[in-house]
Amino acid sequence: MSTGTGIDTATLWFVILALGAGSFGLRFVFLGLIGDRPLPDWLLRHLRYTAVSVLPALVAPLVLWPRATGGEPDPVRLAAAFVTLGVAYVWKNVLAGMASGALILVAGSYWFG
Repeated sequence: MSTGTGIDTATLWFVILALGAGSFGLRFVFLGLIGDRPLPDWLLRHLRYTAVSVLPALVAPLVLWPRATGGEPDPVRLAAAFVTLGVAYVWKNVLAGMASGALILVAGSYWFG
């Protein structure tokens, strides 16, 4: 049986289960095996910035090479990204940064799109 995209249903479920097992395994190593032990200071310092580095890694390709424009940079998306970064940095408020970036994106898309 096919899912309509050329991928067999059994293959799809195998991939889903394998990714789930891999995700569980990675989390178990940190939480189950070493979760009750103190970690060295150098490791804690590096782990502190993991969440901060994941969001830009997810957003950067969507800003620089958006699918909606065929991979070409879009001035409205770049402006929204810079406004988001600037507002969040100046006011130290992530939600205000996200809201201002969304406002610029919507207004810019309305005005120029």
